[in-house]
Amino acid sequence: MIERPRKIHITGPVGSGKTYLAKYLSDVLSIPYFQLDDFVWTKTNNDDIRNIDEVRDKLLNNAIIKDTWIIEGTQNKWIDKSFEFADTIIYLLPNLIKRDSLILKRFIKQKMGIEKGNYRETFSSLIQLFKWNHEHDHKMMFQKLEPYKEKVLVLRDNREIINYINEWQCK
Repeated sequence: MIERPRKIHITGPVGSGKTYLAKYLSDVLSIPYFQLDDFVWTKTNNDDIRNIDEVRDKLLNNAIIKDTWIIEGTQNKWIDKSFEFADTIIYLLPNLIKRDSLILKRFIKQKMGIEKGNYRETFSSLIQLFKWNHEHDHKMMFQKLEPYKEKVLVLRDNREIINYINEWQCK
């Protein structure tokens, strides 16, 4: 049986479902979640302002010292500390076509006002997301996660995710 995690880091390529899974797990497991974008950016009514590294790092540190947390976002060098503190690292890696469809679906929902995004969606940002998605280097990511391999779950589809969540809920 799988032990119920208290500190979860969710990573993966653009459009893999990180935010959706973080929100869902937060609700199901009653654990607060944080988006890495909120550590990097301060949102204002007019624009988003990039935080200086010291502010960004302090926000991350304030999150990972809590008893429970879920942190989601794409991997950057400055977040290695959350990998160290995590009980479980979920690496979402659905196939490329699935990720492309999720990116497009999110773009349409945000343009129609059905869903609120973290940033203003434009056609150029959509193209950039597709580009990042197609350039995602999962081999590099597996190397990055190698020191933490005993706590890494690579999940490729919703069925695998549901199986793990069901086991965690039973605890």
